[in-house]
Amino acid sequence: MLRTAGLFVLTALAEIVGCYLPWLWLRKGKPAWLLVPAALALALFVWLLTLHPTATGRVYAAYGGVYVAVALAWLWLVDSVRPSAWDIVGAVVALTGMAIIVLGPRHV
Repeated sequence: MLRTAGLFVLTALAEIVGCYLPWLWLRKGKPAWLLVPAALALALFVWLLTLHPTATGRVYAAYGGVYVAVALAWLWLVDSVRPSAWDIVGAVVALTGMAIIVLGPRHV
């Protein structure tokens, strides 16, 4: 379970970095060479998705909950914006949904 959670967090970080670097280029005037590590991060994101041990639809659904929580951590640590109580409640709801998807009984 801990390995799966760590894999979800790494997957989310790769996606966020892959999207954040082009955003810096487009919105903040940073150098275009940032698109190279952005493309590598997105390729890593896709590869990490293939390492999850369950059906792709279930992985994508569960991943969404982890992505919400990691994005809020990014908001705080990188953008220096402290998440609100509503942000935290939303992350808890998203992670609860993820846990239901991942830990629910399987009849397959």
